Amino acid sequence: MTTSPRITPGQRRIEVLAYEQVQLLDVAGPLQVFASANDHAVAGGHTPAYRVAVVASSNPVQTSSGLQLLAAPLPRADTPVDTLLVAGGRGVAKAVHDARLLRWFARRARRARRVGSVCTGAFVLGAAGLIDGRRAVTHWQYCDDLARQFPRAQVEVEPIFVQDGPVWSSAGVTAGIDLALAMVEADLGHELSMAVARDLVVFLKRPGNQAQFSAALSLQQSSGRFDALQAWMAAHLDADLSLAALAERAGMSERSFVRHFRAATGQTPAHAVQRLRIEAARRLLATTQWPVKRVAQRCGFGSEETLRRGLQRHVQTSPREYRARFAARSPRA
Repeated sequence: MTTSPRITPGQRRIEVLAYEQVQLLDVAGPLQVFASANDHAVAGGHTPAYRVAVVASSNPVQTSSGLQLLAAPLPRADTPVDTLLVAGGRGVAKAVHDARLLRWFARRARRARRVGSVCTGAFVLGAAGLIDGRRAVTHWQYCDDLARQFPRAQVEVEPIFVQDGPVWSSAGVTAGIDLALAMVEADLGHELSMAVARDLVVFLKRPGNQAQFSAALSLQQSSGRFDALQAWMAAHLDADLSLAALAERAGMSERSFVRHFRAATGQTPAHAVQRLRIEAARRLLATTQWPVKRVAQRCGFGSEETLRRGLQRHVQTSPREYRARFAARSPRA
């Protein structure tokens, strides 16, 4: 991939490769992020930051949801492009065996400043040789398959998106929005990317290190009996979340609460609290400049040392090392 494409700021061409039985949201989600970034640029008196296009080898493209997409023909592979994305979907199994399409994609990638995938689009990156020796991610259900098919790639199961140099990859479906927001932030700055996130009513602009399968979500894979309590726990991590306090809030004896909570969630209350606190601390370390002591207090660890021990146990790193690796990069024009 070229490091200096012949594209000036304000004229970044974004192409999303689609194919038969592509996942509609994998295409539309990232495109809407870039389109909303254009709206903000124009509102601020600037030219649109991106020129976006859906490209495909056939037209129209039948998506897996039944909706058809009108796509532009595949551009000449040797013309400049800023960002080349490939969407996922159940049609990817056929796409990775389309020799003509893969040749085009591999050649096109060499003309791009950056290349990325949404969900199972990572298999196209792999088939084109773009994740060899690089970190990559896909939907959690297919990470093992990706690692097995492309053993030279370093497949990571947990993150919602990964950037390794000019190659980006994201987890399932909505993670494509997170990836596109991160690209906008890298191009145009944090303030504009946050404005786009607000426009799209994104509940939380997630850093790439955020787990695909969050602690809060994993607790909800049950009958729903403790949903209200779990929501309260997540919103009050700095409160007293001891077994006695939680049992009282649930209106049960401690012994009964432990038994029923474990049956409903597969976890003990103590383990659930620890996971929620670790996840929140990771998010704050990556998205704020708060002192580690403040992060520890906000997440209910009490002390920096307790947070340090918790992070070491769960992700084998210290708070400062974690922040150095995952904190948002400085905006670039």
